[in-house]
Amino acid sequence: MNPRNTPFGIDLGTTYSVVAQLDSKGIPRTVSNAEGDLTTPSVVLFDKERIVVGKEALKAATIEPERIAQFAKREMGNPLFPKEINGEYFPPEVIQSLILEKLKQDTIAKVGHCDGVVITVPAYFNETRRKATQDAGRMAGLEVLDIINEPTAAAIAFGIQEGFLDGDGNSLRKETILVYDLGGGTFDVSVLSIDGRHYKVLATDGNFMLGGIDWDGQIVDMIADQFIAEHFVDPRKSPSGYQRLLREAEDAKRTLSTREKAMIPFEHAGNAIRIDLTRAEFEMRTANLVDRTRFTTKKVLGDARLHWTDLSRILLVGGSTRMPMVSKMLREETGIEPDQSLAADEAVAHGAAIYANLLRKAEQKSREFTVTNVNAHALGVLGVELSTKRKRTRVVLDRNTPLPAKKSAVFQTVTDSQPSVAVNIVEGGDSSGHNSAPIGKCVIRNLPPSLPSGTPVVVTFSYAANGRLKVKAVLPSLKKRATVEIERTSCLSDAKVDEWGRRIRNQMKPIELENSSEPGERT
Repeated sequence: MNPRNTPFGIDLGTTYSVVAQLDSKGIPRTVSNAEGDLTTPSVVLFDKERIVVGKEALKAATIEPERIAQFAKREMGNPLFPKEINGEYFPPEVIQSLILEKLKQDTIAKVGHCDGVVITVPAYFNETRRKATQDAGRMAGLEVLDIINEPTAAAIAFGIQEGFLDGDGNSLRKETILVYDLGGGTFDVSVLSIDGRHYKVLATDGNFMLGGIDWDGQIVDMIADQFIAEHFVDPRKSPSGYQRLLREAEDAKRTLSTREKAMIPFEHAGNAIRIDLTRAEFEMRTANLVDRTRFTTKKVLGDARLHWTDLSRILLVGGSTRMPMVSKMLREETGIEPDQSLAADEAVAHGAAIYANLLRKAEQKSREFTVTNVNAHALGVLGVELSTKRKRTRVVLDRNTPLPAKKSAVFQTVTDSQPSVAVNIVEGGDSSGHNSAPIGKCVIRNLPPSLPSGTPVVVTFSYAANGRLKVKAVLPSLKKRATVEIERTSCLSDAKVDEWGRRIRNQMKPIELENSSEPGERT
């Protein structure tokens, strides 16, 4: 194997990012950055003269917090990052592309090239967020071979390391693995079946707004409350004070993963306090967060129609799984000892590197290698219930439906002589349409004036493995139909993606932002 032609895996994390590549023996290795570290803080400093990414940006957070962008992964799919920096609002994928640009440059300096890459995303990301991630890679000048779910990447890395996958990705025995992935800012649980060269996701769920920074937040509030009690000032209201709180909270959390007590010193506005926090108190304060992951884990197993005894193993991934409360909860809930053999911070990037290499082999040898995913969010139609005249969502494709998938449902017209039928397509949400995301509309126009209410309308969803959704609406009695293909693109047009890419590669020269004062158009 020639490392020069070997693609890379990138774990683009909320708090830290990692790059990996296979060595000459086919073993995944983390590529250290320019600072010599294996992980790069996912933090961007928009300095007056240059862009700084990583450790130096993180150091500057307490000094120039107004110029710092962090946790951008949580904003992917939104039109703009919510913080104004240097008088400008940036799309979140632009911030992510700056992190990728740093990773690319460091990798080239280390190994001489950075060509094809596989980038990982939370399994719970919808297609809009996945497309935004691809666009970030494109802006950074990377050839993005594929996007892979983080739990799937971790399962691949584990299989190679533990020897139940060979170098071509074949499983030597069938495995059913639950991957519990708690990172800095996102949480995923996936159940996977690995058989031969076929990786099949049976069920997935998660929360891209739940991660280690939420545990940090509990410590931040505790420190701030005591500071207020003693000095009558809330340090959270100061950007620099809040950044210092975050730094102390993360340090304390890491300490409590290995020790029973952490001493937390904190200084703000000329005043100082010291707090002793025990692991038991920390676990009590964050019990609700652990319980949220417990509920999701049980739900995913039920969605996969499995019992704990059906699992080969429970695999822990993500830096936040180092907290003892995580393995303790899973042990109590399942009766299974969680497997912590993988390097929590590096496993996802390692799996992505293995997958990238397998994709290259498949191209060269035309050998089949498949990863079968499920849709992480239900897809349906938001309409009006005839009996109550209230809006209701009817799910056409349930969450965790294996892809590709095709399914039809029958609806009815609401009133007599309505001139058209509009099929409003939504993703997620509850039965009343609350919290659902509109993603498109399919309309049949010019209906005859004599059309009675209750006329059947057959709606068919065709969901491809690549995330393309086609919706067809038909009135069989009239032989009228309409078809729409939903392209759930990110908020940036292809032209703007290219324009931002040029700007990034040219020292961020000013360009005019599309719809910079208003949220961008979403499909």
